[in-house]
Amino acid sequence: MPASLHVPNVTPALLAKYDIPGPRYTSYPAVPDWHGAFDADAWASHLAVLGATDAPLALYVHLPFCASKCLYCGCNATVTTRTEIVERYLSRLGTELQLLARAMGERPRVVEMHWGGGTPNFLLDGQIERLHDLLLGTFDIDGRTELSVEADPRLVTRSQLRTLRQLGFTRISYGVQDLDPLVQEAIGRIQPVSLVRDAVTLAREEGFSGLNLDLIYGLPHQTPDRFARTVEGALSYSPDRVACFGYAHVPWMRAHQKRIDESVLPIAWERFALFRDAVTRFVDAGYRWIGIDHFARPEDPLALAADAGRLHRNFMGYTTRSGEHLLGVGTSSISEVGGWFAQNAPELGDWQRAIDAGHLPVARGHVLSDDDTARRTAIAHLMCNAELPFDLFVGDVDALVDRYEQFAADGLIEFEPDRITVTPLGRFFLRNLAFPLDAYRSATDGPRRFSRAV
Repeated sequence: MPASLHVPNVTPALLAKYDIPGPRYTSYPAVPDWHGAFDADAWASHLAVLGATDAPLALYVHLPFCASKCLYCGCNATVTTRTEIVERYLSRLGTELQLLARAMGERPRVVEMHWGGGTPNFLLDGQIERLHDLLLGTFDIDGRTELSVEADPRLVTRSQLRTLRQLGFTRISYGVQDLDPLVQEAIGRIQPVSLVRDAVTLAREEGFSGLNLDLIYGLPHQTPDRFARTVEGALSYSPDRVACFGYAHVPWMRAHQKRIDESVLPIAWERFALFRDAVTRFVDAGYRWIGIDHFARPEDPLALAADAGRLHRNFMGYTTRSGEHLLGVGTSSISEVGGWFAQNAPELGDWQRAIDAGHLPVARGHVLSDDDTARRTAIAHLMCNAELPFDLFVGDVDALVDRYEQFAADGLIEFEPDRITVTPLGRFFLRNLAFPLDAYRSATDGPRRFSRAV
């Protein structure tokens, strides 16, 4: 990525053409396209591959609890103030781990582990230690394992960070979202600039070598000037990585989002301008633009993986692809093991009932066909490398060439002798460029299935 970035002007007509719903392609097929019956018992048998191979494993742990509900939230989260509810969750998580251990047969080596939520640092220090001990009993986790955790700056304490560091966590990701007081009030998440600054300082002082910040564009009351101040504020903390996500307004799926005043949400053109300006600021500050919405310092492992063509995209986002398999535990978590996908029950009650009945709490899944695998490879390559070799084209090649010629006419791609390459303008429409490769995509796709691409 060049030291500076020039993005050609985008006309309202071009923006309207590509502002359509579609997957973010953290998997292929996307989760809403997992159709048909899924055999949970067969999934349990399939997990034996994790104990029978030395293939590296990435582990995701979902901790769904939050102290309050942020109005923009699209995560599977449970609001509570009761410590005993968390204790019961950890007990059942221990049972789930026992069931997994029985299915796997051996303790697989974990190369990277991430705790997400919800709010993982909602847990007390003793609960954090208890969870770590439970995981150590099931998986081979040692000093070579990269451990990362998401955290709410409003709940951070020095003691908590010290506990995480003593357990081996080296990377922490703070949910900042926006630093403007008016925007924070509109989304129900008040965290003053000084609070975020103090949380960043604590993480650095306690020895976290990786600091990630999460921002969201498209929130109510965001304007170019306001969001520019948020981006500059984030840069002032010198993070190693930044994720800048687009807000997905889906009140038919997340009822609490109905409390957001839609009249003050940025329209499509304004959303595009917010992100375009953010990209320019991050690139001008020396960060590499990774995939669709991540930024990393040139020396960060994520940027180095991108340079080496080792970048990977899965349900945890962009990763360095150190794990060949991904196993998720806890409510709503998703696994990707040996060509099979599986998702745990999203609702806490359903997950608890399955655990209490002695079953792995799988709610749905999908077994990749040969066609799925080929298309998944092509889409992942495009999303990670901003290019598509012709030998990865899948399906009706003539029809695909016609579609990509339309993208070229709009300035989104360029044809090379053996591949198409994505232009700086096309990077903003990377999801759209993957749509022709998606066999499950149809004219009936609507916003109630997927968020809009812009």
